[in-house]
Amino acid sequence: MATYLDRILAAHRAAAAADRRDPDELLTAAAGMAPARGFAAALRERDTVAVISEIKRRSPSKGDLAPGLVPADMARAYQSGGAAALSVLTDADFFGGSVADLQEACAAVTLPVLRKDFTVGPADVLDARLMGADAVLLIAAALDAATLTELLGWAGRAGLDALVEVHDETEASVALDAGATMVGVNQRDLYTFEVDTGRAGRVASILPDAVIRVAESGIRDGDDVRRLADAGFDAVLVGETLVRAADPAGAVADLCVARART
Repeated sequence: MATYLDRILAAHRAAAAADRRDPDELLTAAAGMAPARGFAAALRERDTVAVISEIKRRSPSKGDLAPGLVPADMARAYQSGGAAALSVLTDADFFGGSVADLQEACAAVTLPVLRKDFTVGPADVLDARLMGADAVLLIAAALDAATLTELLGWAGRAGLDALVEVHDETEASVALDAGATMVGVNQRDLYTFEVDTGRAGRVASILPDAVIRVAESGIRDGDDVRRLADAGFDAVLVGETLVRAADPAGAVADLCVARART
């Protein structure tokens, strides 16, 4: 059964196939930039569950969420509410994002920023660094094991942290074998779009303590975060709830609940 991800990936793979730039030259350009702000470190250095607050205009499943948002204003509100980091959509065709959104958000705050997009090749990883991101998203369902390992290597050489997104235990095992040290568990099913709140706990149970655990999708309030904290999650990535909130800073603050300690 085809998923929305298949359609998006087809477009991104076609763009990557047409990209003739030399990754080594892009890496050289990235080496001249100031060091990245530590995304993974920002998630660990918290007494509360770290909130990764997302700047997201729309989604394929929900349509428009906040098409008129101002990235700088949203980023400042998130930071004032206690966010540990930002996630910014840069996919234009399916999510209404842009590189400009990421750069505007980066310039407005001191928080580290994740480029959230559909990364399929080395140039995508290096572009994340060149546009000013501090971390890159790698989706296990979109990459075979060898490519995931390769892209983690490029991220490391570029000075980027990498969040590897998984949907089940099999993908989590692939991510760990590839060397992932930060794993995001997406609770949304790729086929039905339904959120399975038990998914995060099941997948977290096989992740080593040394891995930073991030829960994604379907997180609405502090009760959801407390449940995830009890399951061992270090961070949550929240988009729709925050971009639709009348008071984004207050909404972030409500999600900053005590972290579970072992």
